[in-house]
Amino acid sequence: MTTAMRFAHHGGALDAARAAFPDAPEPWIDLSTGINPQAYPVGALPVDAWTRLPEAAALAGLEAAAVRRYGCPPGVAVVAAPGTQAIIQRLPALFAGRDIRILGRTYGEYARVFAAAGAAVQVVAALGDLAGADVAVVVNPNNPDGRLVDPAALVALSTEVGALVVDEAFVDALPPGHSVVPHLPAARMLGLRSFGKFYGLAGLRLGFAVARLDLAAVLRDTLGPWAVSGPALEIGARALADTAWVQASRTRLVAEAARLDALLAGAGMTLIGGTPLFRLAASAQAASLFDALARAGILTRPFADNPTWLRFGLPESEDAWVRLDRVLAAFSG
Repeated sequence: MTTAMRFAHHGGALDAARAAFPDAPEPWIDLSTGINPQAYPVGALPVDAWTRLPEAAALAGLEAAAVRRYGCPPGVAVVAAPGTQAIIQRLPALFAGRDIRILGRTYGEYARVFAAAGAAVQVVAALGDLAGADVAVVVNPNNPDGRLVDPAALVALSTEVGALVVDEAFVDALPPGHSVVPHLPAARMLGLRSFGKFYGLAGLRLGFAVARLDLAAVLRDTLGPWAVSGPALEIGARALADTAWVQASRTRLVAEAARLDALLAGAGMTLIGGTPLFRLAASAQAASLFDALARAGILTRPFADNPTWLRFGLPESEDAWVRLDRVLAAFSG
């Protein structure tokens, strides 16, 4: 196994990177995740956000802010959770069935969670291959290649499967019109929205499910009381209501993604796709490039099933851009 393949399961493994490359310069630049490097400005929090159990009114306020931000129509509800991964862990209990089909290649936790529950999991290549499944999963836009499925096609698919899960973890970075949420309610369709990626606050652990009222009630019951922390309730409500920050961030992310594309192309890599929060590129020398970057204190994301791919998040500062450019130029030169 190459060193790169030790980092192919998830991004964000800086502890493991430091252990594998002890001579790399600090601070490390973590480009292995698709998280906004310019986080939402949290600001001061009231003391009782830390000292009191989360109040029902604060949870309702957060979920109401999510309803407005995501454009939820009547007849659907938003359920806040401590990250969308917490919802993914509960999907086998939420949706009965053994025939699970996932539009791939994509985020690997869906296959892992359903397989651990004893389901038969297939990763399929075409949207039509999902028809007839007990549970179908589509990540939209997709991780890692940014593939987009039209929301109308997803609504149509929802009538041909027992349940459809649409993971929109990265859709906030796109212009309006790509989300399936405004097309709900649809029978047995569940939308997932990440908070931490677009708002740059992954450590807050906040995510949302959007579903018909009855399905949302079942999910809420499985999460139990006080599932979302007081600070997450406060910060999430502020950020979701801040339309100016959302619009400015989308514009900036598009510009920075184009800048990253130019750097990768200049290093001889072939752009495969991505979203404004990450780019996927290919090179026959990807494993060697991963090592060269890691020795320079820059962590990227390799892929076990395609060793020619590397995924790059966005650098967080001009110094980080310069360091990345320097290593790419030296490697390609």
